[in-house]
Amino acid sequence: MVQRSEQELVRFQKLAKLRENTYPYPNDVRVTGSSKAVLEAEIVEPEKSARLCLTGRIVQLRHMGKAAFVHILDQHGKVQLYVKQDIVGEGSFAAFKDFDIGDIIEVKGYPFVTKTGEKSLFVEAIRLLVKGLIPLPEKWHGLSDTEVRYRQRYVDLIANPEVREIFRVRASIISKIRTFLDRHDFLEVETPVLHYIAGGATAKPFKTYYNALDCEMFQRIALELPLKKLVVGGLERVYEIGRVFRNEGISKKHNPEFTMLEFYQAYATFEDLMTLTEELLSGLCREIKGGYKIRYGDLEVDFTPPWPRISMLESIHKIGGVGADFDLHSLSGVQQAAKQFKVDLSEPNDWGRSLEALWGALVEPKLINPVFITHHPFSISPLARKNLGDPKVTDRFELIVAGMEMANAFSELNDPIDQRERFEAQAQRKAAGDQEATDLDEDFVRALEYGLPPTAGEGIGIDRLVMLLTNSPTIREVVLFPQLKPE
Repeated sequence: MVQRSEQELVRFQKLAKLRENTYPYPNDVRVTGSSKAVLEAEIVEPEKSARLCLTGRIVQLRHMGKAAFVHILDQHGKVQLYVKQDIVGEGSFAAFKDFDIGDIIEVKGYPFVTKTGEKSLFVEAIRLLVKGLIPLPEKWHGLSDTEVRYRQRYVDLIANPEVREIFRVRASIISKIRTFLDRHDFLEVETPVLHYIAGGATAKPFKTYYNALDCEMFQRIALELPLKKLVVGGLERVYEIGRVFRNEGISKKHNPEFTMLEFYQAYATFEDLMTLTEELLSGLCREIKGGYKIRYGDLEVDFTPPWPRISMLESIHKIGGVGADFDLHSLSGVQQAAKQFKVDLSEPNDWGRSLEALWGALVEPKLINPVFITHHPFSISPLARKNLGDPKVTDRFELIVAGMEMANAFSELNDPIDQRERFEAQAQRKAAGDQEATDLDEDFVRALEYGLPPTAGEGIGIDRLVMLLTNSPTIREVVLFPQLKPE
């Protein structure tokens, strides 16, 4: 049984009293104004002023005998109300005196300016719409317990207006991305969330069971493979913004479900996508922040194009500080460098994975301004096209900003024979215990056998992009309902 506080019990009693006379949840509101409309209104004489009907949640309340000042919060922000007994009537004012902070009300009146110069609504009628049965946090604007904020996001949005702004910016970012891609002749599509094989990335999937078909299925870990099938079908430029799911740890940069943008362009290369990505993200930064330079924590990040392009191997030398005397083209050279710089290699006998570990330790944390890291090892890029000049690496890039991967792209592998061999190698890794490796996807290989045009594809993490553009230190700040342990 729920234990109620004394304040909650009083509010439940007030609700019970209201029920004695009427149903206390009216649903006949016709809103004609807002806090924004009041604050932007031209003030004229009362008899000439347009009457507005506002609704909102009480967040401040100050009684002064037969009058009161009230602040309500609606979707646009806060506005002050002036309530006077001889205007609203004794009955309404008596009912109003039982209102509490947290109640949702309807008011009708006209904009005016108080003696202190604050634009407000002069209330002519007032009524209760919803009784708030749980009090808002003490000093409602100061909810700061992060666990409570994330678990009770509905209270967080009431108590912290800056949180509302984060999600307005998030919506604007997604809208502007759609506008950009639509302008470049990309078609937005939707692909399935449930798959028989979890493919398109290296990650451990969530499993479920489809009773009607009596089979195990997986929530998607990427959007990639269905989108490339659509390119095979002749939709030469496609994109999807959707949720993907990875059964892995939670951190400041990771949530088990997150939002990805993936787009694919036929007859393009990974180099073409670097140019497109630079245009997209620098433009977004300029539109959202008003310029190319932003603050992210203690860092200043400069999105001014053009952005540097450097290979992973070269960056370890030039940025990571590993001297040219270490031959990073060889496994032994990477192992020697790792030993010298005290870098742990989780798979020390795999050149590609070892090189990636060395890069992750020595280079990635140093990359603040946007940098394209190119030509990743073949063994960590199972869906990317091999570089014709050096088959140990692929035609791939990652965009790194503020030490975080923001985008991953490559010229797509469209050789079905090569793709089958890579899938088989992945299947062997899975059989050996690698839970992030994928199975052989026969339908995708069949699609390639029909013929995938030369294509480049890219994924951008929307949540991390929002983190950057709202100066949010953790992914939980930009996901409305982040994953938490059960209460």
